[in-house]
Amino acid sequence: MSFAENHIKAIVMDKLRKRGCWGARYTPLDSLVRWLGMKVKRNGRRVRRAVRQLVNEGYLVLHKRGETVSLNPSKSGEITDFIARFLA
Repeated sequence: MSFAENHIKAIVMDKLRKRGCWGARYTPLDSLVRWLGMKVKRNGRRVRRAVRQLVNEGYLVLHKRGETVSLNPSKSGEITDFIARFLA
């Protein structure tokens, strides 16, 4: 895993944290990918891969058959540490 991948993951989690998307409060995955795809090269493919990895690691929770996403509230401490490490 390269630094750039961790940086993208931190951006995804920071965006969700700023929007207050914890647990049952979620945001559409397409909107998130579209917004971050403008800032990251390859039109959101890297963002979708980062989201998939974060779901597998347990940091994100999918809702509504995978169309919406939110942060896992049981890992809130780890999420804030991850964001601080790669965005500070």
